[in-house]
Amino acid sequence: MSTSKSALMDVIAAVGGAYYQDFAAVAARHGLTPVQAKVLGAVVRAPQPMRALAEQLVCDASNVTGIVDRLEARELVRREPGPQDRRIKIVTATEQGRSAIAAVREDMQTVHDALDRLDEDERDRLHDILQKLLPELSRAGVRA
Repeated sequence: MSTSKSALMDVIAAVGGAYYQDFAAVAARHGLTPVQAKVLGAVVRAPQPMRALAEQLVCDASNVTGIVDRLEARELVRREPGPQDRRIKIVTATEQGRSAIAAVREDMQTVHDALDRLDEDERDRLHDILQKLLPELSRAGVRA
């Protein structure tokens, strides 16, 4: 049996939508908007310049300023001057921020239950497949 690209796109969209719904609901229970949680997750992976966050969110840099302001007020992130150019602000997660996004991910029970249906080998294969798709899909976002 050969699965069409259209059928794969439908499943990817459905999985992405279900993941986002769980993420948004859990983030809200932790007092975060989905966008705040997304920014927090990004800066936990690696500190990010404000401009890079705007590109990831596909929004104006002024929007990111407001998002980071609110996260900073809750002491979840901090702004630091860039090492080469002090005018560039790098957003870094605080320990509280790391704990907050870890709690969101831990509480995403719908996603955890779905992933529990896969055995270790299936999770490894799914991870490898998604990692193979990610670079091309990420580049597509930049081209848009």
